[in-house]
Amino acid sequence: MDHATLETMKRSHPGWRLLAADHAPMIISFLHATFIQPNVRTMAQQALCARLDDWLYQLRQREGAESYPRSASQYLDTWADDAHAWLRKYYPPAGDEPWFDITPATEKAIEWLASLKQRQFVGTESRLMMVFELLRQMTEGTEVDPSARIAELEKRRARIDAEIGDIRAGNLSLMDSAQIKDRFQQMAATARGLLSDFREVEQNFRDLDRDIRERIAMWEGSKGALLDEIFGERDAIRDSDQGASFRAFWDLLMSPDRQDELSSMLEKVFAIPVVVELAPDRRLLRVHHDWLEAGEVTQRTVARVSGQLRRYLDDQAWLENRRIMQLIRRIEHHALALRDQATDAVSMELDDSATSIELPFERPLFKPPHKPRIADHVVTEGDADVPADALFEQVHVDKSALRTRIRKMLQTRPQVSLAELVDEHPLEHGLAELVAYMSVASDDTKALIDDGRRQTVSWQDSVRGTRQATLPLVVFTR
Repeated sequence: MDHATLETMKRSHPGWRLLAADHAPMIISFLHATFIQPNVRTMAQQALCARLDDWLYQLRQREGAESYPRSASQYLDTWADDAHAWLRKYYPPAGDEPWFDITPATEKAIEWLASLKQRQFVGTESRLMMVFELLRQMTEGTEVDPSARIAELEKRRARIDAEIGDIRAGNLSLMDSAQIKDRFQQMAATARGLLSDFREVEQNFRDLDRDIRERIAMWEGSKGALLDEIFGERDAIRDSDQGASFRAFWDLLMSPDRQDELSSMLEKVFAIPVVVELAPDRRLLRVHHDWLEAGEVTQRTVARVSGQLRRYLDDQAWLENRRIMQLIRRIEHHALALRDQATDAVSMELDDSATSIELPFERPLFKPPHKPRIADHVVTEGDADVPADALFEQVHVDKSALRTRIRKMLQTRPQVSLAELVDEHPLEHGLAELVAYMSVASDDTKALIDDGRRQTVSWQDSVRGTRQATLPLVVFTR
């Protein structure tokens, strides 16, 4: 933390630049609500622009239109350029639409700001116990004296036996509310911190992939030297402390028994009354699924490194084969040029360069030729009248238009029900459009579908007149 290092970080570190930006509150609040809070790894440009448009609309209504004069796409391009590096803009392997993801530096800056908020309850007991447990694991794991390790295990067995005796005697000790809150907060912070670590690990592998592409483009030596250098660096990353810890974490998480055990414990903890009073984020119930999704993104980044090496080898093989063919053609041209020239040089003759072997059973058996039969029939033109009305009666409901309609209504109100939406914009395609609204609601994390309450939706049918449908209450919110 010397002065020169801090000056360099102030000029070059994306997190520092984000905190010092003019529109830092707008940028940080939008990125936190879009990526970190719902744990969204990546998002397409069109969907991200739509969310930023709604975000800017709300801010301009409160602070004035001149406060944020640029468009959503211009803001996203600026945040993703090399001068800012708050977002990563890339094209997926299958698709021509760019996608965005926040960078590890941006996530660290947002987490630091979140840690500045004053907490009403600060737990210390769980962290102290974690320090003791980690120290105990390290001391026991490095103890080379068998008698000392056996003595420690016997002490732990004695404590466990004493606890079992107390429980059988009716002395069942339970955690109080403060201890439960303390441990739950520690668990939630650790679970969210793992998601941030995945982005940093993925960025390290992505930097390796970029470095490999640059060296392949500029490499002029042999294939063996390049592969030896690349595989050496990849093995160094895999065998490093970070790589070994990630592999151990991934192997533990991929165990079905561990996943079931984690799901069961999370459900039991979230059912504790003290935890229910804390109103915790329900997404923590599926945090292990978020870990799996983030880990798969990291694994795909490693797979892209292998694919880049495969393409390099294929290109090199093609170039070498082309060079061999050029040498053969040059030898042939040289031989033809010397064919008519007399020479007295010493020469030798060979009857043949290899033995010719023909096995009897390698000859194919005789097959009689197939003689086609041609029937002499006259083809006449048909006169059947087949109606083609069914081809023009297909109904297509544009879900993007429905989402745009929902967003426009939410700009003037905090929430809107499906019945209000249909009253404002009557159904044009009948039941198919109603089913499309239900599909949009099921995909939207901000929408509410209450099976305990019912609502009736009416629309006009050109054939049957007024029609009604009774379905669960659907409410769209900002």
